[in-house]
Amino acid sequence: MRAQIVRASSLLLAAAVSACGGTVDAPAGADALTFTRDVAPILFEHCAGCHQPNGSAPFSLLDYASVRVRADAIARATASRVMPPWLPASGHGQFEGARGLTAQEIGTIERWTAQGAPEGRASDLPPPPASADGWQLGEPDVVVAMSQPYTLEAGDSDVFRNFVIPVPTQETRYVRTIEIRPGSPRIIHHGLVGVDEMRSSRRRDAADPGLGFSGMSMGDASMPDGSLLGWTPGMVPFPGVPGMAWRLPPRSDLVLQLHMLPHDEPRSVQAEIGIHFAETAQPGDPAYVVILDADKQLDIPLGAASFSVTDTMELPVDVEVLAVYPHAHYIGKELEGWAEFPDGSTVPLIRIDRWDFKWQDSYRYVEPVALPRGTVVGMRWTFDNSPENPHQVNDPPRRVTAGNRSSDEMAHLQLQMRVPTSTDRAMLQEAHYAHMLAKSPDNAPLLYAIGGTLRDQGRFAEAAARYEAALAIQPEYVSARINLGAVLMALGRPDDAVAQLRAAARLDPQAAGAHYNLGLVFGARGQLDEAARHYRDAIAAAPEYAEAHNNLGQVLATQGRLAEAAAQLRQALRLLPGAAEIHNNLGHVLGSQGALDEAIRHFEEAVRLQPEAAEGHVNVGTGLFMQGRLAEAAAHFRRALEIDPQHPRAREGLRATAQAR
Repeated sequence: MRAQIVRASSLLLAAAVSACGGTVDAPAGADALTFTRDVAPILFEHCAGCHQPNGSAPFSLLDYASVRVRADAIARATASRVMPPWLPASGHGQFEGARGLTAQEIGTIERWTAQGAPEGRASDLPPPPASADGWQLGEPDVVVAMSQPYTLEAGDSDVFRNFVIPVPTQETRYVRTIEIRPGSPRIIHHGLVGVDEMRSSRRRDAADPGLGFSGMSMGDASMPDGSLLGWTPGMVPFPGVPGMAWRLPPRSDLVLQLHMLPHDEPRSVQAEIGIHFAETAQPGDPAYVVILDADKQLDIPLGAASFSVTDTMELPVDVEVLAVYPHAHYIGKELEGWAEFPDGSTVPLIRIDRWDFKWQDSYRYVEPVALPRGTVVGMRWTFDNSPENPHQVNDPPRRVTAGNRSSDEMAHLQLQMRVPTSTDRAMLQEAHYAHMLAKSPDNAPLLYAIGGTLRDQGRFAEAAARYEAALAIQPEYVSARINLGAVLMALGRPDDAVAQLRAAARLDPQAAGAHYNLGLVFGARGQLDEAARHYRDAIAAAPEYAEAHNNLGQVLATQGRLAEAAAQLRQALRLLPGAAEIHNNLGHVLGSQGALDEAIRHFEEAVRLQPEAAEGHVNVGTGLFMQGRLAEAAAHFRRALEIDPQHPRAREGLRATAQAR
């Protein structure tokens, strides 16, 4: 990797030394070209995204002097199509933001250089492009950042580091898109963002010395709801797709993985993420990311210059492919992605003839690619593990297998797909997991993920079987035991659930989810002291566990310990002020304490948060009735009956209100 950086820099330095300084007048004649009129528009449009002050490239191309000393190198780099960096071959998918130059543009740069690189009239210079410093998509709704700068120490190895960034959302929000500002773009190769709903990444961070945790695995964080979230040098920020948004649960953490390049001296990095919320607080069109993966086939002999692996999968539903994200490491050579229709015809999805790990990107189609049910999507990766490969990173070269280190290899092609319905999404996800499981039947995390998919569909018995299979492979898989306990509860097997949850708590006393679910089991059994103890254990392990505070408050209220219940519920609301259920629970406790005005305020806030929930209107109506505000109470009871015509408390409340008048 470092040898490549030195060679590229040497090329440009040689051009800088050999070029003459100063302004060159334009030669006479109709074919005379100038920087200001002919070359600057090309560079500003195609190159300035990286080549500007504070950009990811090592020098700016916004002024004549900077371009003039590099004219020969620019002509060579553009003629060979090394620059601007764009990996997909033409004719194999039409992508947004393509950075390739036309033959005419390349010819213009070559002729201008041959003519002596004249400057031209200042009045011909186009306006400079937007600065890379600002938010390219406009001011975000929320900006989150690494808690402090991270120091990348001097060295000769790539560094993969994951930074946990809390999101200050107090209720579920839906996100249209995000924009990543890496802070130090010249030392960042790329960045990826995942969402950790369980906040388990914090523990990995705490266990790893320094800020964040190392490695190419993002832990329990994953890209949400079929999204591809990332940053690469020169990448135009994705503005989002109309009608599509992904769910961001309250109190989630973002995990930002940065691939940082080696440098000769320490560098400081502090990235930030701008979040743009969707206009409506509703989930968008369902989407899913299918990952074609041939890692199991990677055993690349030393000297193999053309080693190929493939993967294919049949689609069970109609889809639209929105984007593709290929991924391999340094000795990747070529990629081909395609779709074969049920009638046997094929359409290319992407082709890369000269893979370069330094310039990997995600590619979004100008128009979605519609694929009918029964289509087979496939990919073929080819690798060059010969000593002659200029991207060879192993010195001396060696046999290469799959792994997360950049000196290992991967063979992936991710396909972001939009599907017609959530049912189609579930079918696609299940088929994808079955496809992956056929290749890795002993993969405990994969079995765990399949269990989660089945659980979310209410298929609890099947989910339990998958969790049990994961535990047979990895008995200390705490999350699998917690989720197995949860589905066993749903299956009406509380004793088995308790056994699994207690085992999880023994394996990890700080597993708040185990204690929380034990609280649910004992609460349902009426063993309130035991339930309260486990909720307190959950809070001790995770003090910001709002649901545990809420449930403890309900247990204490049932026990008649109203002051303690109110304290727990107020704490839950401090953590989750947008939770209508907690407002209702606190309202009931306050009403029992005689604080009717405050109780009604909480009931009204619950109605504001969930205006279509009949129970909230009934609670407001009941409080108003107790204050003698009969007309207002009747209005809320009527609204509750409009939502749920059979609601018994609403019907009784409306009858009592009429009788009291």
